[in-house]
Amino acid sequence: MKAENQQLLLRDELIVPTDKVLEKELGEDIFKIYSELREKISVDFGLDHEWRYYKDGKAWLFKATQKKKTIFWLSAWENLLKMSFYFTHNSHSGIFDLPISYATKENFRNAKPVGKLIPLTFEIDQKEQLMDVWEIIKYKKGLK
Repeated sequence: MKAENQQLLLRDELIVPTDKVLEKELGEDIFKIYSELREKISVDFGLDHEWRYYKDGKAWLFKATQKKKTIFWLSAWENLLKMSFYFTHNSHSGIFDLPISYATKENFRNAKPVGKLIPLTFEIDQKEQLMDVWEIIKYKKGLK
């Protein structure tokens, strides 16, 4: 399912995305994926994370960081989570050496740069998609 056909959620600055709000907005299945993702990035990867409202995009975004380095951004959509990693020209080629799906590599190969950064975006609506995400997080954490 593509995000272009979906509605971006969490648009009200006054409604903080607590677990209760997220479960209602995302639905039970996507909320379970979100919960597993949040747990694993905290416990296994030691990442900090927070939801913050961004006035420029008029939506709440989830930002995962290691010290001052942003590892990924996550947004909530109707029936899916959209997760984006950004790489520089120097750091992007290592993605193709990772044990991730051919589809993920092709998605990244065809990505249009955002300024000087190359995005790798996942539209997550199945738990199995997280396998590639874990590899990308490990890689991004290891970059200087």
